[in-house]
Amino acid sequence: MKTENGTSSTLQNPAPKAGSFQFHNKGSILFLSISFIAFLLILFIKADLVLLSFRSLYTATMLFFSAPEALKEIFTSEILEFWTGAIYLIAIPLSLVLVARKQLRNIAVEKRQPEKAEPSLGKISCRAFMRQTIALYASAVIFILYSLAFLAPFIAPFSPYDQQDFLVTAYQPPFARLNALVLKQPKTLIIPLQTGNGRTVQLANSLISDFQKLKTRNEPNSVRFVNEYRIDGENVIYRQGIRTKTIAMNELAGSGKKGAEAVSNQQPDFVVTRTFVFGTDQYGRDILSRVIYGSKISLSIGFLVVLISVTLGTIIGVSSGYFGGWIDAVMMRIVDILIAFPALFLILIIIATFGNSIYLIVITLSFTGWMGVARIVRSQVLSLKEQEFILAAKSLGLSHMRIIFRHLAPNTLTPVIIAATLRIGSIILTEAGLSFLGLGVQPPTPSWGNIINEGRDSLLNYWWISTFPGIAILTTVVCFNLIGDGVRDALDPRMRG
Repeated sequence: MKTENGTSSTLQNPAPKAGSFQFHNKGSILFLSISFIAFLLILFIKADLVLLSFRSLYTATMLFFSAPEALKEIFTSEILEFWTGAIYLIAIPLSLVLVARKQLRNIAVEKRQPEKAEPSLGKISCRAFMRQTIALYASAVIFILYSLAFLAPFIAPFSPYDQQDFLVTAYQPPFARLNALVLKQPKTLIIPLQTGNGRTVQLANSLISDFQKLKTRNEPNSVRFVNEYRIDGENVIYRQGIRTKTIAMNELAGSGKKGAEAVSNQQPDFVVTRTFVFGTDQYGRDILSRVIYGSKISLSIGFLVVLISVTLGTIIGVSSGYFGGWIDAVMMRIVDILIAFPALFLILIIIATFGNSIYLIVITLSFTGWMGVARIVRSQVLSLKEQEFILAAKSLGLSHMRIIFRHLAPNTLTPVIIAATLRIGSIILTEAGLSFLGLGVQPPTPSWGNIINEGRDSLLNYWWISTFPGIAILTTVVCFNLIGDGVRDALDPRMRG
């Protein structure tokens, strides 16, 4: 078809190169395959903990229906983390298989018969996003970070709360390797089992037993880190810092013989070696474990705050733009006041008045971040409500709620999605700043902000305490911003190319 200038319209809007599209398809299939193998590897290595998690979940479900009060006495948030991680570890590989199967099927269909019908707007936007190479890499990094957050109980090498023999383990540099004596003493306080007979008692005791195994990561014996040790007859003499102590051989979980794995290291079977990949802090806690567990807090707060603020801003923006009149005037004046008031001071006032907790932080950040979304949605609705399809819906007698949720809200999603992806990074930065100031998540619960705060006084000598969570924050914020740019380019017809 010729244009007024005599040039072909197909030349003005060239289709994306087939080779480039096939390259992205092959790249996505490769990423799906690597992710699938990685999840299977974690599932194979941690199979005992996964089975314990599902067994305890089944036991807790049965106990919930038979005796909910007994479950309430046993239940803790820590066991919920194992349940969530186990379900995620099974669900994601299945989802990856379905996505890869669909990708391969689409490639086969396109090779047999090229697409003749006009693709939908969603498919056009998806293909445009798939051409954003940097945004795809950023999406892969965010997927890895969220996977680490969900699988923290299975991936973290240590508990983030363990203050383990800090005379030996404090301020250890990255990749430090320390020896530890394995004791017969249990790692944690044993929870006494309930006495009596009956189905409820059996279920409660089974859940208590599984919970203790999960809490110790199926390693029931406690360990004692040492700088050096030597065997002296029936005793073991070891040094912790400047202290030298003696322990009897019968108190150790082993015979003192060199096992098959320990022959090359010339270590008896009651000695294990632990590696701290990111080093340790002043209390001997593993930085890698704390960064992994801290990602749960930071990423969860970012996602929840954006979800709540975007939902609230969309509802207020649609209502204000559609109804107009005094409703629009009142809502917009509230928005103007909240925007004029410094958000950081408002957050500090609320936290200082009502205390600081994770739930309060989520609510505070949500109710101080919806104004921009509301103004964007209102401007979209003001232009849309004069369109012919909205006037036709009104003339047909459709209700206001149907017009808003069926016709107006879906057509305002493009700027809302862009604003949401760009805002997650700023929310994570805000939460990290509050935690750094001591007004966010409180220790010992790890978050990236308070880990940086704990290492600020010793940044020059022990740089690794604050550096690794800082890198995590930087990586997350940059990746979310890159994804937001990619989504904006994909959804904007003028920038698809």
